[in-house]
Amino acid sequence: MKSERPVLILGPTATGKSALAVALAERLDGEIISADARAIYRELNIGTAKPPPHLRALVPHHLIDFLDPSEHYDVMQFRRDALTAIEEIRARGKFPIVVGGSTLYISALTGTFFAGPKADPQIRQRLEAEPQEKLRARLEEIDPEAARRIHPNDKVRTVRALEVYELTGLPISRWHKESKVPFPYQFTKIGLTLDRTVLYERINARVEQMLAAGLLEEAKALKAKLTPEMPAYRTIGYEELFQYLDGKISYDEAVRLIKKHTREYAKRQIIYFKRELDVHWIDVTGRAPEEVLDEVLAILQKPSNPL
Repeated sequence: MKSERPVLILGPTATGKSALAVALAERLDGEIISADARAIYRELNIGTAKPPPHLRALVPHHLIDFLDPSEHYDVMQFRRDALTAIEEIRARGKFPIVVGGSTLYISALTGTFFAGPKADPQIRQRLEAEPQEKLRARLEEIDPEAARRIHPNDKVRTVRALEVYELTGLPISRWHKESKVPFPYQFTKIGLTLDRTVLYERINARVEQMLAAGLLEEAKALKAKLTPEMPAYRTIGYEELFQYLDGKISYDEAVRLIKKHTREYAKRQIIYFKRELDVHWIDVTGRAPEEVLDEVLAILQKPSNPL
């Protein structure tokens, strides 16, 4: 049984998406494409919760560990790379399975891409605190076209342009130019949900596991290579530990913030993914992985999913 549509597994962090994707790929002779905006970077291993080596050894994974942490990578590049990966997997006679929780990357594949990213309160607050002259100079550097269109004293639009660039790696002028071209493939969307209390408990426990596995040591090694304007620097788990290493907060406060920010991120993911249409939602609370896999396979066998 192979659907003509690739499968897209989405949902908040810590719901078991990676393990489900591997189990599904083993059953369907598939390969996995990551839709995670931080798993693309080498050296960000523990804090990004990449699929562990034993899972990656079972099934080929794509768009993981292929960029240096200092490099920039935007959502348009992801869209192109994901399309290439899908077509190459299909050409090998294998089944493509996209899995991830990066809302912008998912939206790039499902048709809500060109609405643009939502405001990020933390980024916006930081930018608004800077002098307009400094913001203007940066805008002229990264997006001369937008700088010509935005009045030099218009701080609101300047901040928004810089915010979009920080969130996506793309100049806002490029967003304005892009027409809404549908992604060439439609997906069978599988969404995983989990009781909110259980989800938050899992998140807190996973942070502790990451720290026990050496997250602080990984952050120390990365700190010398990254600067605050790099997307990799602004990764939950690392940014808080960078603050600790700079002496700005205590270790206990860094751990508290990692847990808090991860829970908040999961909440944003839940809100965002609720807007996705035609998702087969599966509540995985208290269910064995094999039971969840069987439900996914049953969904793929339905007549509404072209075979």
